[in-house]
Amino acid sequence: MAFGPNAIRSMELIDPAIRKAFNTRATKNGAKEDEATWINFRCGLGEPDLIAKVQTTDHDKTGLSSVHRAHFIDELADLLPEEIAHFGKRLVGLATLDSGKMQLAFEDDTTAHADAVVGCDGVRSRVRQFLLDTKSPLEDLTFSGKYAYRGLISMGMAKEALGEYLSGNSQMYLGPEGHILTYPIAHGKVMNVIAFKNQDTPWEHESWVVKNQGDAFKRDFEGWGKPVQSILQLLDSPDQWALFDHQPARTYCQGRVAILGDAAHASTPHQGAGAGQAIEDALILGRLLGDVQTQGASDIPAAFRAYDAVRRPRSQKVVTTSRAAGLTYAFQGPDGGDVAGIQEELLQRFQWIWEEDMESQLAQATTMLRGERQVAVGTGRGLVWGWAAVWKQVLEDLVSRVLVFIRGSR
Repeated sequence: MAFGPNAIRSMELIDPAIRKAFNTRATKNGAKEDEATWINFRCGLGEPDLIAKVQTTDHDKTGLSSVHRAHFIDELADLLPEEIAHFGKRLVGLATLDSGKMQLAFEDDTTAHADAVVGCDGVRSRVRQFLLDTKSPLEDLTFSGKYAYRGLISMGMAKEALGEYLSGNSQMYLGPEGHILTYPIAHGKVMNVIAFKNQDTPWEHESWVVKNQGDAFKRDFEGWGKPVQSILQLLDSPDQWALFDHQPARTYCQGRVAILGDAAHASTPHQGAGAGQAIEDALILGRLLGDVQTQGASDIPAAFRAYDAVRRPRSQKVVTTSRAAGLTYAFQGPDGGDVAGIQEELLQRFQWIWEEDMESQLAQATTMLRGERQVAVGTGRGLVWGWAAVWKQVLEDLVSRVLVFIRGSR
């Protein structure tokens, strides 16, 4: 998984220990000159001429920072008390009890009860199915028109074939109806390869992963330049992975149930932003639920509605723009194969993702939640906790005014 500056800032805002855990496992570009480089976009036909060097603009020079999903999860699990993390569970049922609590039923015949449920159960989310009342977790998934071959190459072999610079730093080779992404992982010991190819027809296989495709990947990129051919020669019959994304959900919450990350807005990987959106989701929802802890479980639906209002527009924009990016890389965007036009687009494409003001999102979500509390007071619902919230805000404002007065009197 790759994370941009927005995601890494969000990790820090959730808890500095999360950013530290990420840094422990993260791999960056090897060359000092590419410390802040996201991707070197190159022409995949003929010589690998540079189209655009896209760099992150943050003070920390994030560049392309990647981590193995399982390794990162291991680090995150170590931050949790053992008694609250349970693995190997598969949800099969979700119901609201008369008490208002949620009951979760699992495939192993166990159950659990909670004041709220947040489904982070991935692209085939059962929680999303229950929340949106669809017949299947697959119902609102759409084939994106692309599949990918994935493979790992030892850095020693990659350097021998491509040279130290092309193998040890993130590169994307663009061409007609496809593109190939390579970048270092495992602290520079391995080069990751993902070769994307267009498919104009629907995905007809039952599984999203078709194994042992022989030399199909070589035929898909026949006629591409020498670096691309050198990469493909080092792959051994890679599997073919179909790329799906979600149709826009009408909501990310219902009552005391919410969805987060891929369960809410599964995206294609063409902007390296999907995983980062899950981190942003967690920041906003975690802060709102922390506020709920001080007010009582009856506040949960309001917190979920504030989360939905703030997070849904941005995260769904990432899904649609990611699809568009995939077209640009395959010379099917508005500029076709015009290198100058593609360069201009690439140099502007990522800024709105990376430069998001997460503190502003937090403030917006908190304001919405407090607004709902005040409405609850006005309608006579939740009188005690509603007035408590109002008085808390009044006292905060009063204290800030007193401090300003004291400082001004010195």
